[in-house]
Amino acid sequence: MQFAHTIGNRRYTFDGLRELLAKATPLRSGDVLAGIAAESAEERVAAQCALADVPLTRFIEEEIVPYETDEVTRLIIDTHDADAFAPVRSLTVGELRNWLLSDDATPERLAALAPGLTPEMVAAVSKLMRVQDLIAAARKVRVVTRFRTTVGLPGRLSARLQPNHPTDDTLGIAASIVDGLLMGSGDAVVGINPAGDNVETTAGLLGMLDALRKRFGIPMQSCVLAHITTQMAALERGAPVDLLFQSIAGTEAANRSWARPMRRASRCIGAPSAPTAVLART
Repeated sequence: MQFAHTIGNRRYTFDGLRELLAKATPLRSGDVLAGIAAESAEERVAAQCALADVPLTRFIEEEIVPYETDEVTRLIIDTHDADAFAPVRSLTVGELRNWLLSDDATPERLAALAPGLTPEMVAAVSKLMRVQDLIAAARKVRVVTRFRTTVGLPGRLSARLQPNHPTDDTLGIAASIVDGLLMGSGDAVVGINPAGDNVETTAGLLGMLDALRKRFGIPMQSCVLAHITTQMAALERGAPVDLLFQSIAGTEAANRSWARPMRRASRCIGAPSAPTAVLART
């Protein structure tokens, strides 16, 4: 099914939900390289306008990734809660956006609605929202987590400190950490994206982070965002790991390359040597 919207004297058409969602997405270099981004800002606005008129039920009827070939799609469809979806079943994507920003969207109603929304519905409505809209909607959902600091309390803004270094130099990274902490950043997590993905570098950075924390008595938690297999290998060597992190893709094909390491990691969650483990789906 095609979707369309007219701006001025030009009519833009989009072949199915997959193309519509891609063209409605804010400009990203990766989408441009993949050849799926809107060709102009006007086309992007046209896609967003067309997306706003799409009924939410359309995301149940039309699968972005085929059910028969993708286990993630099967999981989403098979566990979808129709009763939870019922209160917003008659809405379009644009109407859902307006509802999320209204006083009717209370924390209790949002929690009850969550099992009824698919990831595609959530992605669609987010493409129609400004940063201010996303903040206004997100602050209605309270999620409080605790490790060495507490994150998510009302009226608080927590930030990740990301002291990356082009050569993973520990002294340079340590200097950036101190600089960032002095400016009030890093209470959520000090997370390093290493330039090299190897066990030695990861273990060395984890050791430096732990030594820095202990020396100055800093209430912080840290993470070195190497591949999960590299983090696990560093943990097995005795590296002081606070958080284990691995982004999870939205399709079976993307996840297939590291399915075995993730099953292994899941067995270690809660082990004494790994006080906190975080797995995020993106």
